[in-house]
Amino acid sequence: MNFFSISSLILSISSLSFGLIVYRSDEKSKVAKYWLYTSIIFAVWSFSLYEVTKAIDVGNAYFWQFVLDISAIILPTLYFIFTSELLGLKNNKTRFVFYILSFLTGVLSVTPYFKSGMIVRYGFYWINPGPLYFVFPVMFFVIVSTASFNLIRSYFKNIDNQILRGQIRNTLISCIFGFVGGFTNFFPQLFNVYPFGNYLVILFIVYMVYGVIRYKLVSAKVVSAQIFSVALLIIFLFNIIRSDNLSDVIINIIIFLSFIIFGMFLLQSVGKEIKAREKIEKLATELEDANVRLKVLDQQKTEFISLASHQLRGPLTAIKGYASMVLEGDFGPTTDPIKDTISKILKSTTDLVVLVGDFLDVSRIEQGRMQYNFEHFDIAEEIETVITELKPTIEKAHLTMSYDIDKNLNYAVDGDRGKLKQVIGNLIDNSIKYTPQGSIHIWLTRKENNKILITISDTGVGIKKEVLPNLFEKFSRAPDASKTNILGTGLGLYIAKKMVEAHHGRIWAESAGENKGASFFIELEGSN
Repeated sequence: MNFFSISSLILSISSLSFGLIVYRSDEKSKVAKYWLYTSIIFAVWSFSLYEVTKAIDVGNAYFWQFVLDISAIILPTLYFIFTSELLGLKNNKTRFVFYILSFLTGVLSVTPYFKSGMIVRYGFYWINPGPLYFVFPVMFFVIVSTASFNLIRSYFKNIDNQILRGQIRNTLISCIFGFVGGFTNFFPQLFNVYPFGNYLVILFIVYMVYGVIRYKLVSAKVVSAQIFSVALLIIFLFNIIRSDNLSDVIINIIIFLSFIIFGMFLLQSVGKEIKAREKIEKLATELEDANVRLKVLDQQKTEFISLASHQLRGPLTAIKGYASMVLEGDFGPTTDPIKDTISKILKSTTDLVVLVGDFLDVSRIEQGRMQYNFEHFDIAEEIETVITELKPTIEKAHLTMSYDIDKNLNYAVDGDRGKLKQVIGNLIDNSIKYTPQGSIHIWLTRKENNKILITISDTGVGIKKEVLPNLFEKFSRAPDASKTNILGTGLGLYIAKKMVEAHHGRIWAESAGENKGASFFIELEGSN
């Protein structure tokens, strides 16, 4: 057995194994299916060449030469269909023409016009061509050239599709090694030249393997492990063929069978790992899709809240206005029971107006529609205004309030007067609501780093340590906060945080624990 024969046998086993691996990786793919057909015919051609070149009698060589010729005639047509499927070409008429051309050439190959017998050349049997043998290389060249032209044209048409361009480039390189190398098999009978190019056909398989892994020419879920296993099997099989005596044959067969068992376990393990990874990737994709849907729903929710709040604000303002007019006697004198009832209506309506305002502020913040009118003003004056407005509420709650400020310092800031007043009022109002008895203390200081610090401390219910990190989150409330303030929604501090951050400041809270009071801090950039 010569090296030329051995290389043909290796080609046959490699081609068939690789074709089955690719097809098994994606049985629904037409590309994989036609690659399997091509690989099978390629394997038949290689094995026939192996049988011809190792034959010791002319009759055996002549039989395998018929098989060799038929498979070689079919091969370029199947390759053309494979490349057409890869490129997504609907060229049924061209395929039909090549089918007919292959069929007619195949019929010709069994006649004496194609080959007149076998001759020994370069140490092994080779075809003795007939007068019409030239039809075969012409047909071979036309079909392969057409496939190559389609690949090149698609390569330049799909400039933006880098994956497809990589697939095309690798297929073209494989075509050069495979068909140009295989074309040299015409040389012995036409030009009396040794078919050296047949060794290049091995690179055809190498580049197709590379194309599957590198460019995902077809699905390659466990291809790498399978190719590795098949390559080792070929090596062990080659050792069996080259064995010199019976003991070597037995040892190599034992090694060969042992590796088959090992390879089965290897592929099974890799398959399980791939399936687990695919499941995780699928779950990750589904989770990503769910997140996208949740974002859409959240946006719709925000828009709904904004719309509903706008619709509620008008009627509530009207109810509040008419209730206030009734209490003030604009519609005439009323009895005390009626006044008491109207007072409750007015208070509930006022609370609802504040609640609707919070929802509107949240929707504006989340939609990026909150507007700020920055101006230069004294924050100390706004704090005093808030204290004056809340004084009746403080007295009604039987609390004491103190306000410490060094009037010699400058407390000017650049900001939205109304928004900062809303934040300060919200914090003081919170202290009132969560301080059943005791006092509220407010400090206003200016630090050396030009920062203005507002501190609001109370002796109220305090804040648990586990609640502090999430205190300024949306809808965040302490578990037992409803015992002190039933109407709280957990939006006030969230809005305050967003408004302070819009002023490039910061807000935070501190507390020694439950029933030990709490302190809220607002730090703003001072202005001259």
